[in-house]
Amino acid sequence: MDDLDRALARLAEAPAPAALEGIENRILARIGSRPAVRGAGLGIGVITAVALGIGIVGAELPATASPVVSLAPLGAASPLAPSALLIGEP
Repeated sequence: MDDLDRALARLAEAPAPAALEGIENRILARIGSRPAVRGAGLGIGVITAVALGIGIVGAELPATASPVVSLAPLGAASPLAPSALLIGEP
């Protein structure tokens, strides 16, 4: 057995500190004395509904048309070709 095992064995055999006596009752009493938070579910519901509405409206709006650029490697000059990128020309 090494030092860690001996230390853990001593800790397991030691009695519990007196400060821990009745800690469950004290914790439950403090939890019970806190005021209940109400209305948080309503706020989250409203935010969810607004986000859903924005998503639906955004999906229905037509996107603006952009010019079609050929990215074929063997076709016309590609804007992503290394030579075009090095020169800085489209």
